[in-house]
Amino acid sequence: MFKDRLATAMIPARDFARARAWYADTLGLTPAEEFPDGGGAVYMLGGGLRAFLYPTAFAGSAQHTLMTFTCPDLAADMAALRAKGVRFLDYDLPGLKTVDGIASFGPVKNAWAKDSEGNILGFVQGM
Repeated sequence: MFKDRLATAMIPARDFARARAWYADTLGLTPAEEFPDGGGAVYMLGGGLRAFLYPTAFAGSAQHTLMTFTCPDLAADMAALRAKGVRFLDYDLPGLKTVDGIASFGPVKNAWAKDSEGNILGFVQGM
């Protein structure tokens, strides 16, 4: 029933202005639409995905990945993001271990980082 409908990723922001600046300065995203008085911003991403950045006191409370970006060259993207101050998360869990921020699953490589609000974003090569 929903396979042909547009989907929207929801990204919470405790400080909307800070988050909007982070997404612009760090990821190079420009809102396609903004709501008045910092009420939210809609980003149009590749493949038709929309992301809605919205103010809420609950930002950063999810302990899972909220959104993942595909990367043709994960190492290069990580280097560019590190140059902008992004710190990648390291994990040492059963079935998930990162080395220098990268987890490898055969040909698929993943990395995770937090945005300015503490939300976990993923970066993946090989999917």
